Amino acid sequence: MGITTREILFAERPVGEPTLATFELTTRELRDPGEGEILVRNAWLSVDPYMRGRMSTAKSYVAGFELGKALQGGAVGEVVESNAEGFAPGDLVVHDLGWREHAVLKAAYARQLESPVAPPQAYLGVLGMPGHTAYAGLTRVGELGPGMTVFVSAAAGAVGSLVGQAAKKLGAGRVIGSAGGPEKVRHVVDELGFDACIDYKQGDIRGQLKAAAPDGVDLYFDNVGGEHLEVAIGRLNLHARVVICGMISQYNATDLPAGPRNLINLVTTRARMEGLLVSDHADLLPEFLATVGPWVAAGEITYRETIREGLESAPQAFLDLLAGANTGKMLIEL
Repeated sequence: MGITTREILFAERPVGEPTLATFELTTRELRDPGEGEILVRNAWLSVDPYMRGRMSTAKSYVAGFELGKALQGGAVGEVVESNAEGFAPGDLVVHDLGWREHAVLKAAYARQLESPVAPPQAYLGVLGMPGHTAYAGLTRVGELGPGMTVFVSAAAGAVGSLVGQAAKKLGAGRVIGSAGGPEKVRHVVDELGFDACIDYKQGDIRGQLKAAAPDGVDLYFDNVGGEHLEVAIGRLNLHARVVICGMISQYNATDLPAGPRNLINLVTTRARMEGLLVSDHADLLPEFLATVGPWVAAGEITYRETIREGLESAPQAFLDLLAGANTGKMLIEL
């Protein structure tokens, strides 16, 4: 007989900004695992900006959330019951059936943490999807080279914070971030080791970036879009790269703003702008873990976590994430 558990349902499709009414906490009976399946007790849940896109009916790279059904997201948990070869009770696994306290899933969709070099929740952040995204964007899409000047928006977030630190370790000449507010700016420079960080809440992003990157930008890693993207395009050097990872400034927009007005700069600079989906770079996961894992284990990478307690805190945590209230990775501890 299955167990009783709780999960967060997608209750209402938002128009503009999501609200608490977008979500519903419910209790249900969970079936026993079938052949090739495992029952997992989730310990940590990931809260990510990309989930906003899955709340829309627009065609996208991943299926949207279904109304009345549990949301999905990254999770780390412990196997409670196994009906699958190679998995045993007590195993730690990473999977995508978060936003619930327990999950039954095919073992093929779970990845075991056999020799973790950091606390389990790090595999949802710096050693998980956000870290993998940062590494793939820098090394493959952005083709980072020695001495490059790198600019990254949302530099205090889960992806941006590793982009800057990894860029420095991989040979970048100068790394500049953008963050909101003096506390985040200090964190980016003093703790993460960026060479400079602009405060977009102070305005004049264009002037701030010109002062921080007087010789231009060779690689822009975009997590924000909007004005940041236009300003960055205006500072690109010859044959620069622009990695489009996210555009959180537009996720709640009901009418999309006009695109950057200076795309002609891509012609004059012969720059390249390319979108990034980490799922296209799954083959880089072993290399990413082999490279970044030892840095994390040695304390050479700084990462912050914004932690909320209990499944019921997940909806507000998501709203806070979209409002920029987090520093580093937003997590739910169960």
